[in-house]
Amino acid sequence: MALTFTEKNFQTEVLESTTPVLVDFWAAWCRPCHALAATIDKLNESLEGKAKVGKVNIDENGGLAATYKVSAIPTVIIFKDGKEVNRFVGLKSEEVFLEAVERVL
Repeated sequence: MALTFTEKNFQTEVLESTTPVLVDFWAAWCRPCHALAATIDKLNESLEGKAKVGKVNIDENGGLAATYKVSAIPTVIIFKDGKEVNRFVGLKSEEVFLEAVERVL
């Protein structure tokens, strides 16, 4: 299961991570977000040991959504060395995300 990132742990879990981090910004009321959830869980398994995979609930962590200018969900951002290196808005395939993470490994 994917990790849960919050305003309390985002700095240490994402920005200070020594491995790339894929972050899914989502909300409980968002149907496309629920459709993407299974893909995010699969990515967590596929990337185990190579990259972190986690989720940010924007309703509970609005500050993070504002900081990263998330205006539509689902939004998936890949971070490396504390910086955003790629961003996807909307539903994408597992392969698209895997290729993007592989490029920054």
